[in-house]
Formats: sequence, C-alpha cells, structure tokens
Amino acid sequence: MARGSLLLYGGSFNPIHNGHLIIARAATEQLGIERTILIPSAAPPHKANSDLASPEDRLEMVRLAIAGEPGFEVSDIELHRQGPSYTILTIEAYRRELGSDVQLYWLIGGDTLPELGTWYRVGELVDLCRIVTASRPGFEAPDLSPLLTVLTPAQIERLRGGMIKTPLVDISATQVRQRVREGQSLSGLVPDRVAEYVLRHGLYR
Repeated sequence: MARGSLLLYGGSFNPIHNGHLIIARAATEQLGIERTILIPSAAPPHKANSDLASPEDRLEMVRLAIAGEPGFEVSDIELHRQGPSYTILTIEAYRRELGSDVQLYWLIGGDTLPELGTWYRVGELVDLCRIVTASRPGFEAPDLSPLLTVLTPAQIERLRGGMIKTPLVDISATQVRQRVREGQSLSGLVPDRVAEYVLRHGLYR
C-alpha cells in the first residue's frame, strides 16, 4: 500500500450507483491507495441537469453507499463552495491541507478524459495531481490529440500513463433515474440502502 496516498473521486453522484463503486474499488486496489474520498459536487460546471437531487440528498446517498467500505470516505468540501465546482479548487484545498509529500490522485471516467480541455485551469490541475482514468464501455482508447491546445505533450503523456483497466460496468445515473420514474426495480444498479433512500424520499419522480 502506498503510504501517504489519497484518491479523490468527484462527481454529481445523482445518484451514486454500483458502477461508481466498482470503479473506485478497482482504482483503489490497483494503485494501492490508503484513503479514497468521494466528493459530491454542488453545481457541476459541465452539466445542466434539472433532475439534480439536492446536495444534502446526494451526500447522504454517498454516505449510505460507502458504509462498510474500508478506507472509503465522503467529503462535503464542494457543497459549501459558492459557484461552480471546479476540480482545481478542490485539489488546491487538499494540497494546502496535506502538503507536497502526499500523492494526490483524481479519478475520472474514460469518457471524461477527452473533455479535459474544457476544464478550468486544466494545465495546473495536471501538474498538481495525478489524473487516473478508468476505462468504461466504448471509451477504452480515447483520442487525446485535441488536448494539445491546452496541455503540453509531456502532460498528455502523463494522462496516458494514468489510464487503468477497470471492469466494464454499463450503469449510468440517467438509467437509474429513468427506472425510478418508470417504477422499475433498482436491484443490481445501486446499493440497497441507496434504493431505499431514493424511494423513501421520493427522489427522481
């Protein structure tokens, strides 16, 4: 296990589902991570979603989902921030808190990697932490050439070196919300505690 290593996994988690957990577990195991922190975002800059559950509901669903997961935690750091949830601001906050000796990883899905060029201060982000990319269905070998407009060749090579193989789990939060609206079972898609929370609080109706 890598001493002083921290994996951060941000997202809207609307809701968190088994695909998120499988990817996080695989990355944690492959990288030998000490602590893995899931970070629900308050206002994802790249997503306009009127179906977004409240920050409090999404935070609680993550708490329920990771209960009993060794080394897994949830953070509300982005929920208290005014304005969009820019990843660089979160990384800077953790870097200030932990210092330069701790290896910081930021976990993304393979479909997100080609879009990094639209991220705020992405060049600084790539230098402040190691971006780890989990392969997902249909995105095993993304084209990174568009990133040359905002990143150096060396930075892009680091991104390529951060790609890890994870189980291909074809589950999406959109699919989960649709099944809720249609009154279908969420079995196998989200942890049981999350399914119970969604139904009890009438989310995504």
